[in-house]
Amino acid sequence: MIEFLMNGQIEKLDHIDPNLSILEWLRTKMRLTGTKEGCASGDCGACTVITGTPDESGGMSYQAINSCITLMASLHGKELITIEAFQQEPGHPVQSSMVKHHGAQCGFCTPGIVMSLTALHANRKEGGTSNDQILEALSGNLCRCTGYRPIVEASHQAMVEEWQPESGHPAAGIAHKAPASSLTGMHKNSYTLSSPEGCRYDSPVNLDQLRALRREAPASRLVAGGTDLMLEIAQQLSTLGHLISVERIPELQGCVLDGSELVIGAATTYQQLRTPLSEHWPAFDAMLERLGSLQIRNRGTLGGNIANASPIGDMPPPLIALGATLVLDGPDGERRLPLDEFFQGYKQTSLQPGEFVHSVRVPVPSANEALYIHKVSKRLDDDISAVLGAFRLTIDKGVVLACRLAFGGMAAVPARALHAEAALTGQPWNEKSVQAAITALTSDFSPLSDVRASSGYRLQVAGNLLRRTLLASTSLSGEQLMVTDYA
Repeated sequence: MIEFLMNGQIEKLDHIDPNLSILEWLRTKMRLTGTKEGCASGDCGACTVITGTPDESGGMSYQAINSCITLMASLHGKELITIEAFQQEPGHPVQSSMVKHHGAQCGFCTPGIVMSLTALHANRKEGGTSNDQILEALSGNLCRCTGYRPIVEASHQAMVEEWQPESGHPAAGIAHKAPASSLTGMHKNSYTLSSPEGCRYDSPVNLDQLRALRREAPASRLVAGGTDLMLEIAQQLSTLGHLISVERIPELQGCVLDGSELVIGAATTYQQLRTPLSEHWPAFDAMLERLGSLQIRNRGTLGGNIANASPIGDMPPPLIALGATLVLDGPDGERRLPLDEFFQGYKQTSLQPGEFVHSVRVPVPSANEALYIHKVSKRLDDDISAVLGAFRLTIDKGVVLACRLAFGGMAAVPARALHAEAALTGQPWNEKSVQAAITALTSDFSPLSDVRASSGYRLQVAGNLLRRTLLASTSLSGEQLMVTDYA
């Protein structure tokens, strides 16, 4: 059985389908149709809801998420807030500002927009809310009729207004921080859900339980945020027989500095790792702002992005460029593997039966080291890369002492450009040596043509990103940066 708080009321559910999404449950089981289905892939934001999770301080942490690609089973011990909460307690600043500034027309996308902005309102900090924060909150919400100007105007007004619901109804808890005591004890124990059809969902709460489950069922599918795995259910209409959640395992969470390495737990979300990782390698900050949308970053995890083994995943190339090491775990214990040896082929990895990604160890910068990350995609926000280049350079007195150049979108796996690295190492950091490295890229990659880009375009862009790095490093005296592009 799972137990959670929804719009101020405790819900207890037993024998639910482990493949059931929050969106489907809301619309078909509860008849709460304010939450819409637009894309069923986490792209449009019409399905946005807010979840609250008890934090270490005894309060609640609120996040906007895509309900179309989030499983109902993940709600145990959490709070769920939908657009219907404001029928019970109308007058929230986001709601009233959207009306005042004509931020809605057909209304299909409006509930998701309101929920994204309401989560931003709940998480406001002293000093105000910037335009960039508003645009980031809206980056995962598409509106086809109004245009975004009135929505942004409504957002600015709403963020400076307080919300004090007269009745204090728990459904408005995102304003006055509904007490986490309502959820105390719900999320501490492991649980298993099963359906009459034989599907199963296990949610262990420590590594020993996870290892035992993987020993028992090595073919089971692991799920954390599920932002990619859920597409098999929502778009391919597949039924996944056995799911094991790693979301509630503390050993797989967080970022810890261990000597000269930052250790990031595999179940750490993009949003959670963004600040700790960017403090060491600032280039990650802007890149992570473009990884999916805020809803995706609130759920998607580092381990999922790596184990998914997509050739166009955003995190593997820069981590490969940094020489990151994977810690793999399983029934036979831990082992370590360089990340660039993990990918064996398209969607193929070095994971043995029952193994899982435990954590990623990322070296911190040494003297004269800089990281540059360039992402090229068709759309600036919420899009997958056509090409992503990540370059770690060690330059002293104008000479490239060492370099690691990694690309996504250029091969069946994220990979280093070894010939280009050889062409640069030991050479002056100038146009001539960069041109030699660009020429060498044709020996490193023979990219495919697909809907995102042609082979020739990818090769030309990859070379141009190296040249851009030269220009950027020269103009910024070697400072680390992220250059973004879209085509």
